Amino acid sequence: MQDCSAPACAHPTIRSHGVGVLRSHAYDWLALLLLAAVEGILNAIEPFHRFVGAGMVADLRYPLKSNTVPFWAMPFIAVIGPMIIFTAGYVQRRNVYDLHHAILGILFSVLITGVLTDAIKDAVGRPRPDFFWRCFPDGIAVYDKVTTGVICNGIAIVIKEGYKSFPSGHASWSFAGLGFLSWYLAGKIAVFDRRGHVGKLCVVVLPLLVAAMVAVSRVDDYWHHWQDVCAGGVLGMAVASVCYLQFFPPPSDEKGFWPHAHLRYIREREDADRTVCATEMSNTESTTAIVVRQDQTTANMSRRLDAMESGALDVSSNV
Repeated sequence: MQDCSAPACAHPTIRSHGVGVLRSHAYDWLALLLLAAVEGILNAIEPFHRFVGAGMVADLRYPLKSNTVPFWAMPFIAVIGPMIIFTAGYVQRRNVYDLHHAILGILFSVLITGVLTDAIKDAVGRPRPDFFWRCFPDGIAVYDKVTTGVICNGIAIVIKEGYKSFPSGHASWSFAGLGFLSWYLAGKIAVFDRRGHVGKLCVVVLPLLVAAMVAVSRVDDYWHHWQDVCAGGVLGMAVASVCYLQFFPPPSDEKGFWPHAHLRYIREREDADRTVCATEMSNTESTTAIVVRQDQTTANMSRRLDAMESGALDVSSNV
């Protein structure tokens, strides 16, 4: 018989629930593949070439420098690093819902942000601060005699990147991934428990500080204007917040530690356990009632037999 006082299983693992969780979110993973394909297309197409005239070039003559934070490093900073932290949490607590939804959430965060960022980049076509040297690598400016627009003679791919200043992809990706991690840590260490532990707040702010430093490096490298970086940071943080709250309760919630799916799983298990216990108790009561009725019937029959035997003895004694 099931122990009705025992709590529902609180730690579903990859082995016990992993396949079921993946199947239940199959369409979400397909949506991620679609977002990745759209992101690839947006990077391949030519952005809008905004007009750059002779009078505008003076503000676009910043040096053409290499990236302090290279493009290939961004997946490690914004995605791989946080995933390592999610995995460490799973090793400690063995909760597949928490691991799966954290990974799914951060992937949605960075891919949605990437699609929005690149779509805006291609539509706006704002020149980068170092556009002059991309357009004229030899330093000799050539302009259209009628429109005074630039006539670039640089490398095509370099010029193409020169029209993708707004918003900053580094900033948006950094805040999308590390902003999601900040939300995640806030829920796990209960930073809003109203006990005044400022050390917890420092832990939550640390990923945002890293994201801010990545964003600032884009201005220092003259790849972006300050407006590009600010817009990218706001965009990435907004998407990260929406994606986190899609899978997890707010960190200020008393149940903000686990994802919505785990809390729903606990409720379903508790409801199922109560149903089983109620059924078992009902069956037990029915069985007890039957036994009692059988005992009563047997007792009545015994009394009748005793009475009949006593009557027979009385009759025989009268004869």
